Amino acid sequence: MANEEVLAPVSGSVWKVECTVGQDVNEGDILMILESMKMEIPVEAPATGKVSSLTVAEGDAVDEDAVLGVIAK
Repeated sequence: MANEEVLAPVSGSVWKVECTVGQDVNEGDILMILESMKMEIPVEAPATGKVSSLTVAEGDAVDEDAVLGVIAK
């Protein structure tokens, strides 16, 4: 089974996590919402599969291109 990393599109903080480990997701589903410069940026699933890990929690600060989680395809 291949894995696909979920990357932060911008630097900011994790405002809301919309998924859980073990959840089945489709490509394009919103996994979490980042807050950056008072804007909400949705983070979408890059592939269809199962959320195998989340490396952040609500309130965490993240850098652009940081790994937020992993989707097992």
